[in-house]
Amino acid sequence: MPEAPLDDSGSGLAPSGDGWFVVNVRDAEWWTSAAFGSGCGFESGEFRFPQLGVNISVLEPGEPNCLYHRESAQEAFLVLAGECRLLVEGEERLLGPWDFVHCPSGTEHVFVGAGDGPCAILMAGARPDEPLLYPVSEPAARYGASAEEATPDPNQAYAPFEPPERRRPSYWDRLPWA
Repeated sequence: MPEAPLDDSGSGLAPSGDGWFVVNVRDAEWWTSAAFGSGCGFESGEFRFPQLGVNISVLEPGEPNCLYHRESAQEAFLVLAGECRLLVEGEERLLGPWDFVHCPSGTEHVFVGAGDGPCAILMAGARPDEPLLYPVSEPAARYGASAEEATPDPNQAYAPFEPPERRRPSYWDRLPWA
């Protein structure tokens, strides 16, 4: 297997071909959303990992990482720094560094930043065969993380929000790897 080339997209390095590669989080491509925090996905739009999604999401207090949803594939999460709230199956849990979360297939969930600074979460999950479902959730709605109506269509669920931009977050110098 050849080494994949890494190209600078303007907000960091992302693969521009298939193959193995090594990239430091400080150097990887970052995306920032006005509504859903920032993230480093380690893959590019053209060269996605076919079986496993992995990223680091960074959330400010009160900021969700996405809309409340459930998938047909399992996911795992590890809080690396800071605090966040896990909204899972209608419950709310406060998490801190090194807390691990396992979500089997079909588990409704979302993360929301908490505490007094950014929270970094390592997120990994199998690529689902079936579409996600974005249910309406009253607890998630309190954080701006609920779909307006239940849908399996991400385009419909995320229609009210601006797409993320290729850029590092404004609080980059306050992150654990800065």
